[in-house]
Amino acid sequence: MAKKTATIKEDKIITESRAVNTSSIVSKVWAFCNTLRDDGVGYGDYLEQLTYLLFLKMADEYTHPPHNRKMPIPAAYNWQTLTNKTGDALEVHYNHLLRELAKEKGILGQIFTKSQNKITDPAKLYKLIALINAEQWVLMGVKDKGDIYEGLLEKNAEDTKSGAGQYFTPRPLIKAMVECLRPEPMKTIADPACGTGGFFLAAYDWMTDNLSLDKAQKQFLKYNTFFGNEIVASTRRLALMNMFLHNIGDIDSEQVMISPNDSLISASETRYDYVLANPPFGKKSSMTFTNEEGEQEKEDLTYNRQDFWVTTSNKQLNFVQHIKSMLKTTGMAAVVLPDNVLFEGGAGETVRKRLLETTDLHTILRLPTGIFYANGVKANVLFFDGKPASKDPWTKEIWVYDYRTNVHHTLKKNPLKLEDLRDFIVCYNPENRHKRTETYSDANPEGRWRKFSYEQIIARDKTSLDITWLKDKSLADLDNLPDPDELAEDIIENLEAGLESFRAIIASLNATKA
Repeated sequence: MAKKTATIKEDKIITESRAVNTSSIVSKVWAFCNTLRDDGVGYGDYLEQLTYLLFLKMADEYTHPPHNRKMPIPAAYNWQTLTNKTGDALEVHYNHLLRELAKEKGILGQIFTKSQNKITDPAKLYKLIALINAEQWVLMGVKDKGDIYEGLLEKNAEDTKSGAGQYFTPRPLIKAMVECLRPEPMKTIADPACGTGGFFLAAYDWMTDNLSLDKAQKQFLKYNTFFGNEIVASTRRLALMNMFLHNIGDIDSEQVMISPNDSLISASETRYDYVLANPPFGKKSSMTFTNEEGEQEKEDLTYNRQDFWVTTSNKQLNFVQHIKSMLKTTGMAAVVLPDNVLFEGGAGETVRKRLLETTDLHTILRLPTGIFYANGVKANVLFFDGKPASKDPWTKEIWVYDYRTNVHHTLKKNPLKLEDLRDFIVCYNPENRHKRTETYSDANPEGRWRKFSYEQIIARDKTSLDITWLKDKSLADLDNLPDPDELAEDIIENLEAGLESFRAIIASLNATKA
């Protein structure tokens, strides 16, 4: 008994020691990031350099005992070649290394695609290499490594000047969506615009935390579950590293889980069990080109796909059509989409009607403003299930949860937390979504959870899914107004949303003239 007690105490000391060590590493990583910011190196640039160096250091660790693995990194460009150089020689070698490794195959080449050295001071580059070299990253817990990297990604998203926020979906929202879908083992999960890989990580964490997986299931989860697209090279690099640090894929994988191709160009060759996505903000798909006068111009981009219900330059509507085409007939999707998808006429109405007919669009979560890093976004989550061809519409009823009206969130003072969405998850009833109970009634008109029949929906103007029934208390109760900063945030959000609408109208008018 005494021996068992001693063992427990030893384990506790080791756990606490690791926690302290990880905490000190995090503080060192943050401190050095701030040092580089004084030289004009932003979080995004710092993250990229950290990604290159961490990848090389961990690859080096795997070549030593007890792993003794052979890595695909050429000896001339491995980690050791960075640790024995200083000054200009280090800078020249590092630049050459980045160029050469970009030519390699598999995940190695993808990590280093279009890589550049953004640390112009060789002394600071040397210091960052020394900082990374001082730790054993492979031995560090998966959660610890992942938390360090996710923390940096969130800081990068907060840096509004970089525009990185559009690639970062609030993690509590992602976790709530995954908790509703409850992905099962030995099934595939796709995201056609995966950003930094947040949906993949949340699905991986949920499955490892909530399911008892056997060896084959763990292997499938690590190598064969996740498939994504990300056209921005720097964001794809962060996603690949983020997944690797969370134990998805491997450092010497030939198969790359995230494709650099534009997912909208053509139909997916594979059908998936789950699609989780937050397609990029911005209504129009466009491409930039240089005209005869040498000036840059933008041109609306339409995707002529035979499997699409309608041809449009509206990026969001194209993603809805594409995601539907990616789903197996037994598949499930949860997609973050802006308000315009719910009420826009023309192509929008066509897409909504066909979605109601060909899938079971069973749930809509209306999201509050103030939760995204991109301003002026009013968004929703649409949950729908793939179905086989049928004469009759598959959607029989839509359940709407209004978590927008009279809800105030801000990124700094009152950020969205998973607990804020707990009531929605309970109402969704993931264990059996066919057994649900409305919280709205004549006796409780403030209930946020309400059911609408298919007939009620198609009878609405333009088959609008932009449904609300709650009264805005800020307009009715002048004695209990929100705090001034909340009001200011609301005003900014509404102005930003209005400006975005005006830009869309102007773009539409210009397109008509052309």
